[in-house]
Amino acid sequence: MSTLPATMQAVLLMGHGGYDQLRYHDDVAVPQPAAGEVLVRVSACGLNNTDVNTRIGWYASEVRGATTAERTSEPAGEDGLVASGGWSDGLVFPRIQGADVCGVVVGAGPDGVGSDLVGRRVLIDPWVLDREAPHDLSRARYFGSELDGGFAEYCVAPAANVHPVISDLTDAELATFACSSVAAENMLSKGRVGPGDIVVVTGASGGVGTAALQLARARGAHVIAIASNTKSPALSRFGADVVVDRAATDLGAAVRAASPTGQIDVLVDVVGGSMFEQLVPVLRQGGSYVTAGAIAGPIVEFDLRHLIYGDLRFEGATVCPPGTFARVVGHIEAGLLRPVLAATYPLAELVAAQQAFVAKRHVGNIVVEI
Repeated sequence: MSTLPATMQAVLLMGHGGYDQLRYHDDVAVPQPAAGEVLVRVSACGLNNTDVNTRIGWYASEVRGATTAERTSEPAGEDGLVASGGWSDGLVFPRIQGADVCGVVVGAGPDGVGSDLVGRRVLIDPWVLDREAPHDLSRARYFGSELDGGFAEYCVAPAANVHPVISDLTDAELATFACSSVAAENMLSKGRVGPGDIVVVTGASGGVGTAALQLARARGAHVIAIASNTKSPALSRFGADVVVDRAATDLGAAVRAASPTGQIDVLVDVVGGSMFEQLVPVLRQGGSYVTAGAIAGPIVEFDLRHLIYGDLRFEGATVCPPGTFARVVGHIEAGLLRPVLAATYPLAELVAAQQAFVAKRHVGNIVVEI
């Protein structure tokens, strides 16, 4: 690693707040891999909702609105800590965000672990699980949140989280998969989606949604997508059997009409808000609700009798258990997952990229090329 530069380009998140908290620098020190880690030259990094949620402090319990809302800037204290606003107990600022990394391994730590990866094109599993207790999900850390991520020329990652990928896809296309596809795979696994199941996917035009459409179809499900009517042709190409307009006057009735049975087996939800109370009653007896987000708002009104007397299963799907990312890489290499790349931006224009991401006019993922 002696030929590597001493400094690099990176975008630093300085604290919770508006876009002004994202600062581009070209003089950030290149990180050095510790024992068990490798150094990756980042070529592309995708955006995801965690980037926005962390910046605006949306995970704090006092925040009740949609993820498009802005929050007054709250710079870190002298110790770099802000107690609220992150999905875990606290964040250290400044922080380099970015969980969806594609790049090439250029070095290993002093113990040589991962040296066999040098020169390989890789994807990084963003869920860093505890080495001693990988099934204790409370100890998990997320790439770009609890540790620096990929909105930079270089990043370090545990060698165990770095997966070589053999694919004809471009680096930018590969950077669409990590967060969204892993989240979708985890949700479908928790929902026990199988052949013949009728599955509804909310937020179907986003990164998680388009991945969920493809993976649910690959599992043999009948897939109903909820999105804007203008995005219907694109979603049909990615596995939706039916697209229901999210602006329908009675969304529950529209979904019942779209279902072959008038009910659904699994509701895969990243939207929350008013959709939640409209769609949960459409679940069949013993059906499953799985959520990994609430971009329309986390506070809902709910009649518990639907859960009690419907024998429903409710599942949160945040931390992905061991093996999830490896399955996704296998899906990519087998061609079961196609990239849905909406746009690319240079690293210096990360703010513009995030503004486009928040506007939600795109289908798929937005990626920063570095």
